[in-house]
Amino acid sequence: MKKILKWVGIGVLVLGALWAATFFIGTNSKGTLEYDTHNPFISSIEKKTVATGKVIPEEEVEIKPQITGIIDRIFLEEGAKVKAGELIAVIKVVPNEQALFAARGRVNNAKVALSNAELDFNRNKSLFDRGVVSAQDFQNIELAYNQAKLELENAQNDYQIILRGSAGGSVSANTNIRATVTGTILEIPVEEGDQVIQSNNFNDGTTIATIADLGKMIFEGKVDEGEVGKLEIGMPLKITLGAIEDQEFEAQLKFIAPKGVEEAGAVQFKIEGDVAVSDDFLIRAGYSANASLTLEKKDSVLVIPEALLQFDKDTNKPYVEVSTGEQEFERKDIEIGISDGINVEIVSGLTEEDNVKQWNKTEPIKKGTEEEEGEDEGDSAE
Repeated sequence: MKKILKWVGIGVLVLGALWAATFFIGTNSKGTLEYDTHNPFISSIEKKTVATGKVIPEEEVEIKPQITGIIDRIFLEEGAKVKAGELIAVIKVVPNEQALFAARGRVNNAKVALSNAELDFNRNKSLFDRGVVSAQDFQNIELAYNQAKLELENAQNDYQIILRGSAGGSVSANTNIRATVTGTILEIPVEEGDQVIQSNNFNDGTTIATIADLGKMIFEGKVDEGEVGKLEIGMPLKITLGAIEDQEFEAQLKFIAPKGVEEAGAVQFKIEGDVAVSDDFLIRAGYSANASLTLEKKDSVLVIPEALLQFDKDTNKPYVEVSTGEQEFERKDIEIGISDGINVEIVSGLTEEDNVKQWNKTEPIKKGTEEEEGEDEGDSAE
């Protein structure tokens, strides 16, 4: 009985060893690996960069009041086209009581001074007619009388301006807010009933409206410091707008900031370009935009797909593997030029007849366990 059990055990061990050997051989068997090859070819290549930004009017004019008061009425809306001199709003004057009393006091003083000058003038005129007063003395008295009349008129005008916002004979009252340029109203940040402050040496004043010519637009964006050195004034730009699909607008670079601004650890330089606006499209101020700039371009040069490149671990210099026979390859060091992200220029080291190895392997799909497929994928990645 013991002998039978012994032989049964030996048999089980032998069968187990045979099964393990068969499984090991099966899981480690590989199909023949084949590598595709590509020939270098002649093409044009461009190195581009994209600057993100927005499209804004070349000039925006802010309309501010020349007097403090309350918005009485607004005649136009945002988006309306206006001409220079067109009425936008009217301000109701709220006079300062102290300034009003002071102006009224100046008027009364001017009246008293004029009355006194008039009496002196009339008295000396009769004496002058009789030859008692010299001509020189009478001229001085007449001058003082005329100056007193002008002083009264000026004081009355100042009083009316403080009281109503304008003098009675003024052609354009300070209470009338008019457009100073021709264009489109971009924004009216005030409403009827809002209090506004006049523009003076100490205060910018309240903005009543912002006007711009939407026919003259510029692109304003930023580029990285690594690319700003390759830009030149006058370079062409291709502008694409997020709000207008499948449409490019021509532009020309006109400004490169002399000083950069650090943003998120990178130094950015502002650029501006004049945009050629088409009458077929309405470009609104503030549209987000991208500007494509060609930093470098070469025509009819030898190129290969950039995916074929490999780089030496020690020197970091590029190289490829070139076919020398049936699925046989040798390393070949090359010199590369500019790249557009897809193809790269070959300066030296290759010809159009060379067959360059593609590094991703191709092999037929075999049926097997998930473990077998996983091992195949791992080998392919290597």
